[in-house]
Amino acid sequence: MGAVRSAPQGVPVPSLPAVTPVWRDRDFRRLWAGQTASQLGEQAGQIILPLIAVVALDAGAGQLGLLRAVEQSPILLFSLVIGAWVDLRRSRTVMVLADLGRTLALAAVPIAYLLGALHLPLLVGVAFLVGTLSVLFDVAYQTSLVRLVRADQLPQGNSVLESSRSAAQIGGPALGGALVSLLSAPIALVGSAFFFVLSCLSIGRMRRREATPERAERPAPIWRQIQEGLHLVGGNPWLRSVGLVAAVYQFCFSAMMTAYLLFLPRGLHLSGAAVGLVLAAMGPGAVVGSLLAARLPRRFGYGVVMVCSAALADVALLNTAALHGSTAVVVPLLMAVNFVFGGCSQLVDVTVMALRQAVTPVQLQGRVVATVNVVGMGLTPLGSLLGGCLADQWGLRGSLLLAVLGMSLSPLLMAFSPLGRLGKALPRP
Repeated sequence: MGAVRSAPQGVPVPSLPAVTPVWRDRDFRRLWAGQTASQLGEQAGQIILPLIAVVALDAGAGQLGLLRAVEQSPILLFSLVIGAWVDLRRSRTVMVLADLGRTLALAAVPIAYLLGALHLPLLVGVAFLVGTLSVLFDVAYQTSLVRLVRADQLPQGNSVLESSRSAAQIGGPALGGALVSLLSAPIALVGSAFFFVLSCLSIGRMRRREATPERAERPAPIWRQIQEGLHLVGGNPWLRSVGLVAAVYQFCFSAMMTAYLLFLPRGLHLSGAAVGLVLAAMGPGAVVGSLLAARLPRRFGYGVVMVCSAALADVALLNTAALHGSTAVVVPLLMAVNFVFGGCSQLVDVTVMALRQAVTPVQLQGRVVATVNVVGMGLTPLGSLLGGCLADQWGLRGSLLLAVLGMSLSPLLMAFSPLGRLGKALPRP
C-alpha cells in the first residue's frame, strides 16, 4: 500500500478531455459557499481571539502563547480519531454540527463580557472547543469533495475551494481587525460566529446522497482504522516527507505567529484595523499563488516549485524584524512582505495538496488528511509556547528573527527529500 509508481521524469501530463465545469453542480456550489463562509469566520476568529487576550485582558507573551497552544492542541489530540470517524460518516452532517458548535462556543465570549465575567480561563476553554470543532470541519470538507464530484473534476474542485480559502484570507483578517477597532474586541466575535451560521445554512441545503464507504457488519476497531492511515503515511515516501517538512515548518511558524501578534500592536503600535490590513495582504498573494499552482509545477516540476517557493517565502519574512518607523511607512512594507509570503506559501500548499490526493486511495482520504495534520501540526502547541518564552527572553524582534530562521529549514529538508526530486508529473497510488 505504501509503494508508489512515479511517472517518468520530464514527461508532461497528457491533456484530458473536456469535463463539465464543477461549478454547474448545485450541491458543489453549496459546499463552496459554506466552506468559504466557514473559512472567513475561522480566519476572523484567529485574529480576534488573540487580540481579545492582548487588548481586553492585557495578556503577556506567555499567556498568549498558552492560549494559542490550547487552540492548536486538538490537532494533536483528536485528528487521528476524527479522521477515522469521518471516513465512515456523512461529511455534510459533520460540517453542519461543527459549524453549530463553533457558533455557540464563540457566542459565550461576548455574553460573558457583557455580564462582566470574561476572564482568560474562559477564553482558553472557548479556544480549545473552537479548535476541536475546526479540526472536525477541516477533515470533513476535504473528504467531502472526493465523494461529491467525479475524479476528473477534482482538480477543478480543489482549485475553486483553495481560491475561496484564499479569498477568506483576504477578508477574514481585515474583517477581524476592523471589528476589533470599531467595537470592543469581545463583541467583535459576533461577526465571526455569524459566518459559521451562514456556512451551516448553505451546507445543510446539500441534497445529494454521499457515496460513503459501506460499513462492515463488524467494523474494524477504530485503532485499526487509525493504523491504516499511519501505515500509508509512514510507508509512502512522498507523504512521509510531507509530514516531516510540515512538522519543522509549522512548529517554527507557530512560534513566529505568537511573537508576531504581539509585535504588531505593541512593538509597532498598530491599531486593530492596521493589524487586520497587514495580515489581509497575505490573501491577494495567496490568490496569485493559487493561480500559479495550476501552471508552474507542470512547466518547471513540482519539486523545483515547492523548494523555490518555500525559500522565497522565508526570505521575504526575514525582513519583518528589521522594520521601524511610522505607521504610514511600516504598514505598506509589512503588506508587501505578507503579499510575497502569502503567494509563495499558497503555491507550496496547493502543490502539496495535489500530491497528497494523488497518492491516497479514496477510501483513506480522511485518515490520511488527519494523519498528515497530526504529524505536520502536532507540535504547533509547543511552538506557540516557545514563541511566548522567546518573546519574554529575547524580545519581540529577536524572537521573530529566530523563529523565521527556523522556518528556513523546511526548504532545505524539501530539497534533500523525495519532494525535491518530483518532476512534472505526480506519482500515483
